[in-house]
Amino acid sequence: MTTSSRVLVAGIGNVFLGDDGFGPEVARRLAADGQLPDGVEVADIGIRGVHLAYELLDGCALLIMVDATPRGGEPGSVYVIEPGEAKAGPAHVDPSAAFGGGPLIDAHGMEPESVLALVAALGGSVGRVLVVGCEPAEVTERMGLSEPVSRAVEPAAQLVRELLDEAVQQQTGATPGKGS
Repeated sequence: MTTSSRVLVAGIGNVFLGDDGFGPEVARRLAADGQLPDGVEVADIGIRGVHLAYELLDGCALLIMVDATPRGGEPGSVYVIEPGEAKAGPAHVDPSAAFGGGPLIDAHGMEPESVLALVAALGGSVGRVLVVGCEPAEVTERMGLSEPVSRAVEPAAQLVRELLDEAVQQQTGATPGKGS
């Protein structure tokens, strides 16, 4: 259980892999538009999963991760996913890996579940976790989003705003609104 009231929106993905750059693009849109409740942090995490895990060690009441999420739908479909709790305790690690057997953690390829498991393994906790995801059309080496995923950026940003307003209302009992 976390005692922090911190709220973090984290854009996750690799901008060099086409639609995998969806999360960072939504994070940029949210950070630039000024329509978020007070106290909400927005971060373009990109592929720095370990960085996100260490950011979360300070506590977080609500984490909204924005990411490309292939689920078999039409490209550009936007989803809200509430993942189950990350397993508490450290994952099994081969100690020989630290001595020439390869990296213990791939800092540039961590999935959201791995990030949450690392936070738990390091003794941290996160309150509620939501993933706002978009069905990718193309995850190939290239810059820029495909047309259907590009069209989904603003609806996803609006969905994040609505989730934040609901969270503020639940937390404070106040009426949702910009900067209130």
